[in-house]
Amino acid sequence: MPLVGIVMGSDSDLGVMKQAAEVLEEFGVDYEMTVISAHRSPKRAIEYASTAAERGLEVIIAGAGGAAHLPGVLAAMTPLPVIGVPIKTKTLDGVDSLYSIVQMPSGIPVATVSINGAKNAGILAVQILSVVDSVLRTRIAEYKKKLAKEVNDKAVLLEELGYREYLKRKEEGSL
Repeated sequence: MPLVGIVMGSDSDLGVMKQAAEVLEEFGVDYEMTVISAHRSPKRAIEYASTAAERGLEVIIAGAGGAAHLPGVLAAMTPLPVIGVPIKTKTLDGVDSLYSIVQMPSGIPVATVSINGAKNAGILAVQILSVVDSVLRTRIAEYKKKLAKEVNDKAVLLEELGYREYLKRKEEGSL
């Protein structure tokens, strides 16, 4: 049974939103994915959000560009946490999406990640689920240790090689 709903305002957002799905798959979290437009299919948005909890969802990740009302509409209609992913737009590079999602009125919070930050949205969803799932909490802790090791390994190599050689190898693809 899916625990996370991944929703996007348009199928053109799929290239970004797939990153959330990939993270959830990596952590073994079941999810569902669909397209719902806050403006073109508002009844569907309301139905999706208002039935999400009873269908077993625990978290919703919603990506939207431009006016980016989808995460807020969903958050208004569900008691579940909603994570908004502002999608980069051609006109304003996603700043419009970011402002639309992050500036929610009091009482209707939407956790907001960076522009095109679906990967972080997936990680945040796993962290939210880990509050009551010790297996996920352990996996998140291991994931963060792995990230720290990768940074430390790069730091040691940079210090050994110097920045010129490090950049040369990076550009060659040998790092």
